[in-house]
Amino acid sequence: MSHLFYKPAKSRLHRSELAVPGSNPKMFEKALKSNADYIFLDLEDAVSPNDKIDARKNVINAVKEYNWREEGKTISIRINGLDTHYMYRDVIEIIEEVGDKIDTLLVPKVGSSSDIYMVDCMLNQIEQNKKFENRIGLECLIETALGMSNIQSIATSSSRLEALHFGVADYAASMRARTVVIGGLNPDYPGDQWHHGLSTLVMTCRSYGLRAIDGPFGDFNDKEGYLDAAKRAAAIGFEGKWAIHPSQIDLANEVFSPPKEEIDKAKKILLELEKAAAEGKGAAQLDGRMIDAASAKMAENIVNINKLIESK
Repeated sequence: MSHLFYKPAKSRLHRSELAVPGSNPKMFEKALKSNADYIFLDLEDAVSPNDKIDARKNVINAVKEYNWREEGKTISIRINGLDTHYMYRDVIEIIEEVGDKIDTLLVPKVGSSSDIYMVDCMLNQIEQNKKFENRIGLECLIETALGMSNIQSIATSSSRLEALHFGVADYAASMRARTVVIGGLNPDYPGDQWHHGLSTLVMTCRSYGLRAIDGPFGDFNDKEGYLDAAKRAAAIGFEGKWAIHPSQIDLANEVFSPPKEEIDKAKKILLELEKAAAEGKGAAQLDGRMIDAASAKMAENIVNINKLIESK
């Protein structure tokens, strides 16, 4: 184990993240009562330019009106991109009005660490001025070729940073990739065309203590396609996925929740290793297989996720 260690970001249950357009207030209460672990109220791509100002007001009202945390939701706001004139008002107005009631800001199309530095500086000043007790977290959407190429410096750009999200739609456009459906596979490619981006992102997150979240799957009528995409992400270490439609929430929760047999086995592994340690042994046997410190780390991951689910 290297002596260099990055402290893990704040632990949050993040199996499913429901995207809710700020321009559609009718969806707010439904989102509040949904089974999603995470909600992000969107001011960016899901909102047309003519509705940006009203959407910002809607989001502020929604955060004031509903107690998202009481309903077991982590509440996030996706602000507009730094290349727009909407972004600075998003940060100032939302954080000054309801900064003590939100958990994170989701920053889209992050291309370099300086993008995060800018938002971080604004948050520092507002929090100091408003004397907020809670510290607002930051999350980054990696959805451009530039962002992916700078992903390591982005991951270490701020102590506020909690998670990186893979934004497959804009990433495909940035890469000029030929796609069939957002987040789906192109039959002309022999395998998973998103594997490199997903693997790079999850490796970076695990290196620097961040949560790794997979982005959208566009065809919400394709249940099997969504499940396949979620399972691929879960298999390589992602801990959650977006839901752009309520029908996708339970699918994400199912895939990213460890099954009972895995939880039971993980607890047995930890118990057997605890017994072995008491006997001065560094390894043990379970069901005819050797288990050791690496087994313990994998088992702890499963047990910790299950604790978060049970606490919800």
